[in-house]
Amino acid sequence: MSQLLSVASLLTLLSVSAEPSYQAELVFPLDEQHNHAPGIVECPHGELLVSWYRGSGERTADDVAVYGARLRRGDTRWSAPFVMADRPGFPDCNTAMFIDPQERLWLFWPTIIANSWESCLTNYKVSSDYAGAGAPTWQRSDMILLKPDDFQAEAERLLEERLSRLEQPLDEEDKKEIDSIRQRLGDKLYQRLGWQPRCKPTILPSGRILLPLYSDTYSFSIMAISDDQGETWYASQPLMGFGSIQPAVLRRGDGTLVAYMRENGPLDRVRVSESRDNGTTWGPVGVSELPNPGSGLDAVRLENGHWLLVYNDTARGRRRLAVSLSTDEGKSWTRTRYLENHEQGAYHYPAVIQSRDGLIHVVYSYFVEGGKSMKHASFNESWLRREVAD
Repeated sequence: MSQLLSVASLLTLLSVSAEPSYQAELVFPLDEQHNHAPGIVECPHGELLVSWYRGSGERTADDVAVYGARLRRGDTRWSAPFVMADRPGFPDCNTAMFIDPQERLWLFWPTIIANSWESCLTNYKVSSDYAGAGAPTWQRSDMILLKPDDFQAEAERLLEERLSRLEQPLDEEDKKEIDSIRQRLGDKLYQRLGWQPRCKPTILPSGRILLPLYSDTYSFSIMAISDDQGETWYASQPLMGFGSIQPAVLRRGDGTLVAYMRENGPLDRVRVSESRDNGTTWGPVGVSELPNPGSGLDAVRLENGHWLLVYNDTARGRRRLAVSLSTDEGKSWTRTRYLENHEQGAYHYPAVIQSRDGLIHVVYSYFVEGGKSMKHASFNESWLRREVAD
């Protein structure tokens, strides 16, 4: 135990004593098409691989496909974009990636069947041959089909409880939305369809894989769970916050899992829920003190045990992209710096990892007047801790 503590202490010391380091660049020049929702991994030889979707729109545009680009170790320029996945005639949207303990690359994304988020199915591809130029060579492709236990009764109870706490009556549009949710809660098709990814999976010490998914049908989340290295998947209990979507999952030292979620309703705060049984069931979905304007976030546990959250820390708009640090596993967030802080534009949907050299890598959607791109920023914890005016 003392050796483990000394190693953790050494990692912490190194992370905060190094010279501040920061650099950023666009993954590709500003593009007129819609480029959005990235994922990022570090490959075994130190190369970075980024994914995102590109097309003339989102769920209503049938030309949308999943793209990728590479940054070789030591290079300063990304490769030209290449197609990673495409179901011709259907939109392919949000991407997420990870590399498993067997060093296999996984790509997750939803195909939109009927041009609505509620109609999506989540796909995945797996590759053991992804070191060359261009797209990986995929050895396996499949879909994740979930069959959650019937959650209608509990969801209706929580919905009524939420509505009873409203300070103002619902307007007609909100009433129609609530009626639609009520009708769909008992429908097996809607319970099983429409789950899609956004943030990367979490691998637990047991080897269990948790793939965070969410549904715009009900505006809540779920975990796809695999206990056999991704061969089969089943559903956790849903995280029913009615506005809590796109979870990023971190694990505390005592084994508690914490899911941070985008707020998709009127609360304007990051939503949070905890699991004490490795993601099978989840406690009540609460509200954190962190602002959120209805925009995606991501999180990572650093090698020294510190937590890092990347999110839009505003109540309205996506013009500011913050990085916050917690040294006490999410109990408090003691330092915040900005990757972007502007009067205009949108800088959002981040994906974050830490590479083996200790650097933190964030890739995010970059929307400005001249077009859209992915932007990659790399920095160390010393840069985050540095006391300067942003």
